[in-house]
Amino acid sequence: MKVLKVLNNNVVIAEHEEFEEVILTGKGIGFGKKTGDSVGEEKAEKFFILHGKEEQEQYKQLLNEVSEDFIACMNEAMSFVKEQYKFELNEHIHIGLTDHLFFAVRRLQQGMEIKNPFLHETELAYPKEYAAAEEIIEYMNRCVGVSLPKGEIGFVTLHLHSAVSNRSLSDVNKHTQLVSNLTEVIEKSLNIELDPKDMNHQRLFRHLHQAIQRIQNNTYNEEEPHSLKKVLMEEYPVCYNLSWKLIKIMQHSLQTTIPDSEAVYLTLHMQRLSRTK
Repeated sequence: MKVLKVLNNNVVIAEHEEFEEVILTGKGIGFGKKTGDSVGEEKAEKFFILHGKEEQEQYKQLLNEVSEDFIACMNEAMSFVKEQYKFELNEHIHIGLTDHLFFAVRRLQQGMEIKNPFLHETELAYPKEYAAAEEIIEYMNRCVGVSLPKGEIGFVTLHLHSAVSNRSLSDVNKHTQLVSNLTEVIEKSLNIELDPKDMNHQRLFRHLHQAIQRIQNNTYNEEEPHSLKKVLMEEYPVCYNLSWKLIKIMQHSLQTTIPDSEAVYLTLHMQRLSRTK
């Protein structure tokens, strides 16, 4: 491979015959190199691809602000979770998550701490990404010599899910916020306090996340069990009416029509919850 640009002693952009431009990382890989020099793939400890000039420019700017040691810790952590969890990650995570954790460490060192109100919801929604995020935080704490708060596991989880699903982080955050809003409405309307450890609560959470995802992906099964709908309207009017209140909230947030069948599924979940209070 040919060196296109040396970003620092441990990171270079190189020309790869199959992947075109790639980011190579490795101890001392950029030392003494200049544009046009050859660099063997065996010299690189890790490499990844950033498609497009905008992403490459963002990564270059990040390297001007973040220490080489921190970049090395992040690359090791990301390589570990890719191998351990078999994740196919959008390579933009090398920018977004590095930037997030670097400033999380800086805030911690300045005595600032940002609370994460959606930690339990995030763990229930994305359990595999959450487990990987726990390992990333544990590794970064050891590598950088800090003690990041538990709430950061939730933020890292959302970055991982964004990279796994190829959805924007803002879209994933909006999705998480919507589910949190829906559960608050359920708690107030049914006068209950949902317990993240309760199986019925977990089922409701997973249903809400999966329903929103199917709606956004246009993969929702619109078949409505009419006979069941009539029974639920008559037997459980409070839960049935509440289900339509939730549907209107989802429609407003997602700016799309929600299939009527969703009222049936939500009513069943909420009736199960109200029965156990």
